[in-house]
Amino acid sequence: MAKTKWRLKGQYIKNCNCIATCPCDTVGLPYPDKGCEGMAGMHITKGNFGDVKLDGLNWVVLYQWPGALHEGNGTVQAFIDKKATEAQRTALLTILSGKAGNAWFEILSAIVTTVHDPRFVPITWEFDKKKRKARVRIPGFLETKSAPLRIPATNEEQRVIVQMPDGMEYREFQVAQAAVLKGTGTIKFDHTNTHSSLAEVEHSQKGILA
Repeated sequence: MAKTKWRLKGQYIKNCNCIATCPCDTVGLPYPDKGCEGMAGMHITKGNFGDVKLDGLNWVVLYQWPGALHEGNGTVQAFIDKKATEAQRTALLTILSGKAGNAWFEILSAIVTTVHDPRFVPITWEFDKKKRKARVRIPGFLETKSAPLRIPATNEEQRVIVQMPDGMEYREFQVAQAAVLKGTGTIKFDHTNTHSSLAEVEHSQKGILA
């Protein structure tokens, strides 16, 4: 049976407990901690799932893995904009589950063993990739802020761009630091000055497009 055609295009943030730039993206092993935890989310500037429009919505996933991602046993919880309709909520949760295609979401679903119930909540989203600044807030569950990297000797802002031509999550991102990364709900963590990826991405049922 053919999968529903869908597309998500927009702003993307991944903030985690690793050092910048996240070694999970390069060598596949988290550092300095043994495991990986944090958040990933998106503001959809243009999107659809079949005939269901998804423009303007935000989604966020909080996650924890006890070791490297490929070792499995991950825990996740999804958060969808409260303003999303029932059809939009179902569409986004179907995409995030990996059941609608796209290698990145399919792989993530295969390495997760615990999925907490999704929450439909207000999500504050601020994003400026050029300035390497961002903020995502979900009252009662998440507070995270991204800020530019700085050169220790001079305190000047450091600009680092990583390109991953064969990447499944993103093809290019600005490296920042997660000045604040705090999970306060079912999934708990608390980190400062760790890794932040700021990107503009486009995904479909076939995989990453940009």
